[in-house]
Amino acid sequence: MNFIEELKWRGMIHDMMPGTEEQLQKEMTTAYVGIDPTADSLHIGHLVGVMMLKHLQECGHRPIVLLGGATGMIGDPSGKSQERNLLDEETLRHNQTCIKKQLSKFLDFESKAPNAAIMVNNYDWMSKFSFLEFIRDIGKHITVNYMMAKDSVKKRFNGEGDGMSFTEFSYQLVQGYDFLFLNQNYNCKLQMGGSDQWGNITTGTELIRRKANGEAYALTCPLITKADGGKFGKTEKGNIWLDPVKTSPYAFYQFWLNCSDEDSKRYIRIFTTYSKDEIEAMEKEQAVAPHLRTLQKALAKDLTIRVHSQQDYEAALNASEILFGKGTAESLASLSESMFLAVFEGVPQSEIDRSLLENGIPVLDFLTDHSHIFPSKGEARRMLKDNGVSINKTKIADTYTVNLDSLINGKYILVQKGKKNYYIVKVCE
Repeated sequence: MNFIEELKWRGMIHDMMPGTEEQLQKEMTTAYVGIDPTADSLHIGHLVGVMMLKHLQECGHRPIVLLGGATGMIGDPSGKSQERNLLDEETLRHNQTCIKKQLSKFLDFESKAPNAAIMVNNYDWMSKFSFLEFIRDIGKHITVNYMMAKDSVKKRFNGEGDGMSFTEFSYQLVQGYDFLFLNQNYNCKLQMGGSDQWGNITTGTELIRRKANGEAYALTCPLITKADGGKFGKTEKGNIWLDPVKTSPYAFYQFWLNCSDEDSKRYIRIFTTYSKDEIEAMEKEQAVAPHLRTLQKALAKDLTIRVHSQQDYEAALNASEILFGKGTAESLASLSESMFLAVFEGVPQSEIDRSLLENGIPVLDFLTDHSHIFPSKGEARRMLKDNGVSINKTKIADTYTVNLDSLINGKYILVQKGKKNYYIVKVCE
């Protein structure tokens, strides 16, 4: 496959240095993307760069993931108005291990193929440089005028944020050296990244040209935004993480499932490996029956299976049906505790003592005196008579007794009042 053609139809090219496509057609080419290891998990904002590397590898080229262990200790001014928090080496090494595990679901690091992926950490070479060596051997090749002309620097000097420290000003020189190091040690000829990284990337190509008289190229993809102008990958609770502890597989699945029609048309091209024909067929289905949400379902399925697992996808699908009325008592009982809590996050909760359930509690007492879901037994009795109360997705009558057999995962009872009002009663020791 032609890598550039693949990125073009997927809408993943913003800027490209002349000669890039010719280089990729000429031979197997090594290219890299830098990732900031400031957390022990990637979030979906990282996936654009990761997918660029995945498509690169599938087109027969060799991907390098460069973790910015050294640059993570500095902070990058690109698109930022404040300096980042700096991290110690132990934290960065831990983050590196966690990130590689996540990337292994997208990239082949293990095979003997000549284009097997590589992960490197720029701390490994930058930590060996003294300050004087760096400014003597590297700094003299790039002028201050050249560095000041970059948009990311101009914005900070023009009053965005609190100005820029020398540490951050030097960032593009450090990143430029990364490209030079990879060029000389891994024959890396292409750096890729988001469009906000163009200035830093081209500093690297300039450094390679001036210091090593070498060939180097740059390619950037558009920054991903939502159709409504909101920030991609951000919710009220923050980032959508790939780590299931930080973002549950259910919440991850729901994020993609709830994309707008307009966003899903772009996202399915960028974040999946579906072919052009497959995507165009899905788009036709969506146009005929938009209520079926063909694109969103395909997007959510592909990414949930890739990032988590087939089992997590099936559990998320099952959980969605429970929340929206199609689930059964059996499907509810099959949920793990973490999935149960993720599905019903934000639902009102109350607590009762386990000893109360040992002999059983009449449902009217349970719904009023113990859980306070109903303000009075009269109101609870009327709703029970109208078949409007479910416990654990099963309709109940006023003769029902709540006991230890009513527990989900040994500690929860799910009460549904009407069609949409859920309550969780947690049973404590």
